Amino acid sequence: MSRPVTLVDFLRHGEPVGGRRYRGNGVDDPLSERGWQQMWSAVEERIPWQRIVSSPLRRCRAFAEALAGRHGLPVEVDSRFREVGFGDWEGLSPDQILATDPASYAAFHADPVHKRPAGAEPLQDFGERVARALQDLLEVRAGEHLLVVAHAGVIRAVLGHVLRSEPAAWYRARIDNAAFSRVLLGEHGLRLEFHNRPACP
Repeated sequence: MSRPVTLVDFLRHGEPVGGRRYRGNGVDDPLSERGWQQMWSAVEERIPWQRIVSSPLRRCRAFAEALAGRHGLPVEVDSRFREVGFGDWEGLSPDQILATDPASYAAFHADPVHKRPAGAEPLQDFGERVARALQDLLEVRAGEHLLVVAHAGVIRAVLGHVLRSEPAAWYRARIDNAAFSRVLLGEHGLRLEFHNRPACP
């Protein structure tokens, strides 16, 4: 008996109020007006999904609930899809960090596993919670086409899980606001279908 095909589309949130900052999971800024426009433009009227799952943070959840309400889709929140914690950097822009501690900023980008900001969530732990959330979703919603509204870090962790890449490599992936990545579970197992597209085919 063949395995039912399960599709999971990951959509990164649009631009939040305050622009580019390390929000992690401790700064809960809402989407800006531009961020809302980015999200609606990304989905347009192509709604292939049967269910929406969201991070609990407002920059994801508000749009997920609005989209679900517009199209009569069920929506659920899974806290395991919240962004990675950035500790002392949460709420700071890259320019602010560079102005006060350029050495730590450079060290993080050279080694994001071992040179994390003080108080940051360990990248390995983060990857494991995202992988568990994804695997649970694939098991419980087998055969469905799902949309997960989440964060750049979550999508990096998903890519790492699917492609079996080490956490040290995750920050080599570009993930734009309101961009889609898709994973598929089918006859040949779990695979990446596409990444960082501005619209869902």
